[in-house]
Amino acid sequence: MKRSFIYTCMFGLSALALTSCSDPMDEITSIIVGRNFSPTNFEAKSVTKESASLEWTLSSGATSYNLEIFENDSLTFEGTPVQTFKGISASQIPYLIEGLTYDTKYSARVMAVDDNDNSRNSVWNGVYFRTNAQQIFKTVDPLKDVLDRSATFYWPAGEAVTKIAAKFTDDNGRTTVVVSRNLTEEEIAAGKATVEGLSPTTKYTINLYNGEKERGSKTITTIADMTGKTIVQEGDNLKSILTNAADGEQFVLMPGTYQIPSADDDGKTSSAVLKTNVSIEGMYPTAKPVIQGRFEINGAKSVELTNVVLDGSLNNTTDQAFNFKQAADDLEKLVVKDSEIKNYGKGLVYINNNKIQIKEIAFQNCDIHEIATANGGEWYDFRTAYIAALTLKNCTFYRSAPIAKEREFVRYDDAKIDGCDQTVITVDHCLLDGISNATGKRLLYVRNGCSAINWTNNIVTNTVAVWSNQAKTLVPTFKNNVYYACPNLNKEVLGPPIINAFKDDSATEIDPNYKDAAKGDFTIGEEKVIKLEVGPEKWYK
Repeated sequence: MKRSFIYTCMFGLSALALTSCSDPMDEITSIIVGRNFSPTNFEAKSVTKESASLEWTLSSGATSYNLEIFENDSLTFEGTPVQTFKGISASQIPYLIEGLTYDTKYSARVMAVDDNDNSRNSVWNGVYFRTNAQQIFKTVDPLKDVLDRSATFYWPAGEAVTKIAAKFTDDNGRTTVVVSRNLTEEEIAAGKATVEGLSPTTKYTINLYNGEKERGSKTITTIADMTGKTIVQEGDNLKSILTNAADGEQFVLMPGTYQIPSADDDGKTSSAVLKTNVSIEGMYPTAKPVIQGRFEINGAKSVELTNVVLDGSLNNTTDQAFNFKQAADDLEKLVVKDSEIKNYGKGLVYINNNKIQIKEIAFQNCDIHEIATANGGEWYDFRTAYIAALTLKNCTFYRSAPIAKEREFVRYDDAKIDGCDQTVITVDHCLLDGISNATGKRLLYVRNGCSAINWTNNIVTNTVAVWSNQAKTLVPTFKNNVYYACPNLNKEVLGPPIINAFKDDSATEIDPNYKDAAKGDFTIGEEKVIKLEVGPEKWYK
């Protein structure tokens, strides 16, 4: 053992000389203090609505421990404890405290006890914790209970509750209480209340309270704005409704399947002729309505579809999902968002009229598959027309049938329309798997000589397609793209039958490791691809 000695020395300041020191004292081999040290590392763990597990580091010399629990307290330890426990042995730690009240602040304090000499008991050491809130809300049915500006909630009838509140949290994490009101006696007795004053398409947290104690919590998202909109129920004649629509009419479809009967009773095509500006929207994001049929735009200048499933399988539809018929020089837009589109034999969009000029065609947040399954069409097929902007964002294109391998992804011919300005084609954060997968086929069969192409943040996999074999295809702006099993997209290939005069120098070649591409699940398993933030965001969440 290392010895410690205490010496007493005296300095003679006036003489500036060191005097002699005393002899060493006896060796100190232990220190005895007046009381035990307090327990350390005091923590509350496994906290539930009604219990908490308390644990701490044992104190040397303690024979047992005392605990006191204070309700509605934050380490002040004022008043009388609601629970007291004495004589807790070391083998009982962690110590389970039960019989607590939900959503309540508690302070606990522990003392090390010397049962042989109470004067040696330690001082208290405290910890603060809060029990969990209850959950007595019943399941919310988003198809029945949630509307655009209100939502209805249920709990066991007669439970002790006093108020209900709605909270909104913005993108910066700031939470605001937008609704807070007392419940009526009738609502408490029935176990049912409707929260009003909400905003459309907004996420809220709804809380149920008894006084200030939380007894329930649910998160909901309100549906789209219903103001001035026409509700369409399953079983209604959608074709007739759309054909006779007032200009600018907005339709909201309830969940279900809507069949558009054959236009000419020929058993092959199914179409609704759009003569006026319309918007069509599914009421619930989690239950998209299915529209079986296609659309002919013949007079409408603005067409918008949101949150629907477009299915071309009815009556063996082999035409395009959207076919522009009427010539006009002031068509505003075709916009499709948050939708699934499938089973259209000749493609998505077809225009073959050199007098048609359109400001915008856009597909955003869409899953698009089984397209161009019949001979004679492309995915986007513009033979003679002018489109100021073609925008594809956050879309997934996949599972082409064998014939579709022979088709182009974007075909834009030289329309020779006088006075047309530059066309801007944007493909951003999209995923293409197996598209135009045949020798000599092109993703960008653009030959009008005035199309600026932006190809950014995309994933392209499993195709032997080239970019283009047309001299008039302008070199795209490439940025942050990933390719896998695409041998002709990031190298120059010259000479017939393939002429690929440019390549993507921004390319990253890596397997995204899709979860199950055959079933349309393109969840990305490769972390390097996720970090590049390419393709639709939903596949790397």
